Amino acid sequence: MTDRTRAIRKELGMNQGEFARLIGLTQAALSLIEVGKTKLTEQNIKLICVTFNVNERWLRTGEGEMFGSLSPYEKELLELYRQLPEETQDFILDMVRTLLKKHTEKVKKG
Repeated sequence: MTDRTRAIRKELGMNQGEFARLIGLTQAALSLIEVGKTKLTEQNIKLICVTFNVNERWLRTGEGEMFGSLSPYEKELLELYRQLPEETQDFILDMVRTLLKKHTEKVKKG
């Protein structure tokens, strides 16, 4: 997945800092992932797929297309998110992470 993570970033024309910030990592952490010293977490995988519309199967295995197709709702949400100031984007990402964590805990409890 390390090569595919780098391929996504390069395809999007982003540097490591920009890409990392959007998925809640530091540039140094992303660098370690890209060189294979650190593995992507499940949360990182989900965030990459949601944030950049990446096909999860492709990210995990290399099979299929790099990018998935977005619904009109997802396209609008992503476009609006990209227009927000960086500090607002950070706040939204923190909120989404918190919601996902609570949802996951609720599902595990049954």
